[in-house]
Amino acid sequence: MSELPIERRIQMLEDRAEIQNLVARYGFLIDDRDMDGVADCFALDGGFSSREGKLGARGRQAVVEQFHDRWSVLGPANHIVHQHVIDLDPDHPDRATGIVSSHAELIRNGDVWITALRYDDQYVREDGRWRFADRMLAVFYYLRPEDYVERFGDVLRNLTYEKPYPASIPEALESYRAYYAEHPAVTANGSE
Repeated sequence: MSELPIERRIQMLEDRAEIQNLVARYGFLIDDRDMDGVADCFALDGGFSSREGKLGARGRQAVVEQFHDRWSVLGPANHIVHQHVIDLDPDHPDRATGIVSSHAELIRNGDVWITALRYDDQYVREDGRWRFADRMLAVFYYLRPEDYVERFGDVLRNLTYEKPYPASIPEALESYRAYYAEHPAVTANGSE
């Protein structure tokens, strides 16, 4: 990066900060049910989907409608953003990708739930602002607090729907599966 002109390097720092703010703002807007603000986070043809395939919308309005459908079973929520890796494309200054880890505490169908999430993001600068071009949600766990200890090590720890679903991460990731294929003496649940 040091070979890039100073102006471009400064712009990349500003872009990174704006993308980080986009991700943080999204969490607050979702929790506040500020749907105009949520809509503004997505590009006009932006998308939001989930790795297990239960969610999938393309286009700003379709994304908003998908959230309206989710609010029919969800109550108050508190999203917390953790690590955020951003990769800016030096050849395409209006495009970037990112990975975000987060947690949420929420009410679903009247019950308290906790969830650990990861987002695989694609960002685009549209109308002078960074927005989500695509946001893919992956679930590490989605559990009631009382199920946390018992179900945490079970791959069927996504209890979002009527029947348990396998967690989207890390077991479904190619790198995770490849590691345990190469190291069969170690198990994925941490025992020898």
